[in-house]
Amino acid sequence: MTQLVGTPGAADVPFSDEDFQALATLARREFGLNLAQSKKPLVYSRLSRRLKARKIAGFSEYMKLLDKGDDDSERMELISALTTNVTNFFREDHHFQMLRKDVLPACADRARNGKRLRIWSAGCSSGQEAYCIAMSLLDVFPEAHNHDAKILATDIDPQIVAKAKTGRYAPEDAAAIPEAYRKKWVTTATGGKPALSMSDDLRRLITFAELNLISQWPFQGPFDAIFCRNVAIYFDQETQQALWQRFCDLLMPGGYLFIGHSERITGPATSVLRGVGITSYQKTATATAAQPR
Repeated sequence: MTQLVGTPGAADVPFSDEDFQALATLARREFGLNLAQSKKPLVYSRLSRRLKARKIAGFSEYMKLLDKGDDDSERMELISALTTNVTNFFREDHHFQMLRKDVLPACADRARNGKRLRIWSAGCSSGQEAYCIAMSLLDVFPEAHNHDAKILATDIDPQIVAKAKTGRYAPEDAAAIPEAYRKKWVTTATGGKPALSMSDDLRRLITFAELNLISQWPFQGPFDAIFCRNVAIYFDQETQQALWQRFCDLLMPGGYLFIGHSERITGPATSVLRGVGITSYQKTATATAAQPR
């Protein structure tokens, strides 16, 4: 759920159209981001801070730094600068209702019979989505910890992944969590600023990791369900369609894909995914899946 920035700033460093196009080309090649020309002021407002932090005089010099390819830390600063994270607990709740009602009961039955259960939050942002999946899983399958049930949560931004791992959130975020879930799995953190803290029961189910969705993936599934919401909208159509197909390859037959409210499945993936609800898709039972890894 990492999204492109949207706050312009005052210009005090020259930023030509050529500079912007060079950055846009790199962003698409390295991260899959589709930066339209209209985003130029927004890109400037964030990246000018990086130039100041690195004591770089202009964008052409900054591009030389990025093009060297030997400064991974600055490339990660770049993706953090180009993206922001807009999310909350149980956002687009119809997906979690379907997860509890239509997906998890069958998954739990298979897990009780020795099969694995895997769910992927792809583009997990600061972690709320992954913790909501964990709450839903334990609601339907309280003994999940006694079986081979795991949630993978990934995001391209290392800073936001680090935040997700802490499991700490602002107290006002509690309003979006059902009361019954708050009582079971959410506490008030002690020490420092007031904060919500996700329980160890939730944390034990989730593995957080950094991952660029357009790079190679170090796993092969299969997954019972994949959440990738409000991420692909920032890719061009070719990249979107390739991503949908890669998800299909990792879903088990009958598995589910949940996408964002402004996103639609197009391209080759439409031949194996059928719509089953609002931005919810199911892989046809006859399609093949990757072998467990």
